[in-house]
Amino acid sequence: MTIRFSSPHILAILCCLTALLCGCNQPQPERFVIGVSIPTQREEGWVRGVRYLREAAARHGYELKLQISDNDAARQLGQCENLIAQRVNVLVVAPHDAGAASVIVEKAHRAGIKVISYDRLIRNAPVDLYISYDNEKVGELQGEYLTRTVPKGSYIVLSGAPTDNNAAQFKAGAMRFIRPLAERGDITIVMEQAVKDWLPSEAMKLVENALTASRNKVDGILAPNDGTAGGAIAALAAQKMDGKVPVTGQDAEVSAARRIREGKQSMTIFKDARRLAEETVIAAKKLADGQDPGVTTTTFGGSGQVPSRLLTPVVVDRHNLEQALVASGYLKPEDLGPRGVGKGNP
Repeated sequence: MTIRFSSPHILAILCCLTALLCGCNQPQPERFVIGVSIPTQREEGWVRGVRYLREAAARHGYELKLQISDNDAARQLGQCENLIAQRVNVLVVAPHDAGAASVIVEKAHRAGIKVISYDRLIRNAPVDLYISYDNEKVGELQGEYLTRTVPKGSYIVLSGAPTDNNAAQFKAGAMRFIRPLAERGDITIVMEQAVKDWLPSEAMKLVENALTASRNKVDGILAPNDGTAGGAIAALAAQKMDGKVPVTGQDAEVSAARRIREGKQSMTIFKDARRLAEETVIAAKKLADGQDPGVTTTTFGGSGQVPSRLLTPVVVDRHNLEQALVASGYLKPEDLGPRGVGKGNP
């Protein structure tokens, strides 16, 4: 059987073939790629942060290339150089060392890549956007809570890693409430120390030393985050003082939430990592497109003002623990463990 094609049929077939061939040769749109450099995965807050960044990038159809420096400034620089060489569209950096990371910004800008300083501020660098929670406000909330709970007595004042600009901001905020009481003589600071790399084991040693030196005469502890709070409470527990001395915290970790329910930790600061991740991913695309990434204020970065987007932290204690952390979906009900009875914490 012979099949005959008329001229119109032949023309239609040729058009279809041409369209198919042209479609095959069409360049596919490049995927938007975000490079991310994080200092550590040793703490629950950073683990959650990475997970939420991945989820936010996936929701928007973006690719995320992640590097973890394990609290090593030189390694972080090398990893960021690698991300820059891969021509990521935007580089998101949570610096291990706030000062040393300025070189990363310089190298990224030289390659035409914009930089977001994520959670921690990179100092002395023209960062394109700093996005974080309001860290001085975090410290103020901790200081206000502690001085209201213990308006008179002896304090241990811990601060975070000296390499982390956030640590200085937290402490500055807290001392706005603590210092006036100390100057008036209502509060005696028996120890004031930074905690290397935010390590709970270091916090525990410092508190052990302070308890020994003061013969256990300690009435309140300013712990800058939940990890250091855990270390401080372990030292208190060895002296059977856990639950009797108010201890602050930050990050709303599962372990901290349980200690709050048990009455061993007084409070934590909730900084919803889901929101921070979502806003970071959105800001990255806007920066790459030359749009306003959502700047709401500026932050002094050592050599000038840095365009910033600062989110609002929330105090969590036993009174709003379930509402703030469980009802919001941040933690599961079983994360809190069984209900406990506090010995003296508010």
